[in-house]
Amino acid sequence: MQPKALRRGSNLKYVHFMHPTKNVPTYGILEGENVAICKGEIFRDPIKKDEVVPLSEIREYLPVVFPPNILALGLNYYSHADEWQGPTPKEPILFLKANTSIIGHRGTIMLPNMAPDEVDYEGELAVIIGRRAKNVPEREASNYVLGYACGNDLTARDCQLRRDEQWARAKSFDTFCPLGPWIETELNPSDVKISTRVNGRVLQDSSTKNMIFSVESLISFLSRCMTLLPGTVIMSGTPGGVGFKRNPPVFLKHGDTVEIKIDGVGILQNSVAVEQ
Repeated sequence: MQPKALRRGSNLKYVHFMHPTKNVPTYGILEGENVAICKGEIFRDPIKKDEVVPLSEIREYLPVVFPPNILALGLNYYSHADEWQGPTPKEPILFLKANTSIIGHRGTIMLPNMAPDEVDYEGELAVIIGRRAKNVPEREASNYVLGYACGNDLTARDCQLRRDEQWARAKSFDTFCPLGPWIETELNPSDVKISTRVNGRVLQDSSTKNMIFSVESLISFLSRCMTLLPGTVIMSGTPGGVGFKRNPPVFLKHGDTVEIKIDGVGILQNSVAVEQ
């Protein structure tokens, strides 16, 4: 019997990892405590093989995708816009992160030598585009989504706010965009709980229902700005509670553990170290 292709619309969790014995990048489907290996691209109905790898044997998780672009949204939760003490945005605020900033679940966030002192966390729902999208109506936007992951839009605040006074370098250092732990293909993004913990302490706790612009409206807006290619990652914004707005400020330091939890998706966990 020929294995069947995995059709979109199925409830799947795509795991991307280094195969523990073959040492090659591998996609699989999470099935309980095991990962069923897939053949073919996740954007083109991959085929599930008979081979299974226990989740406990995975030693290295890879970024869920290697995106052509990372499109990120600023001030997209009412609570985050409030803590910036500015007006509520009238349209989405778009910025870009370098795609070389991507790391996976359990990867190490490196505090860069040129800006190690004010690195801030930002837990976010990451949207992974599944097919080419251009000028997409909002009502059709979900048809272009492959799935969702937990994301962390790390920011060197000193670069963002004082040294550069713009966001490109601050957002794009290597390791500044952890994504994982996998891609969840079935999720209603309109009301899911999202939280950030640093060393077990909850610092962000909200829901996507508190977004200013919904996921569907973001996809439509961005597709009218530019063509969204398969694998494009949309970082949909962070809720209030970021470190630099706390009193006293909370910045990441060597030895910290950061966890982004999104109900229905999972928990993205990363350690923090100083760049050598």
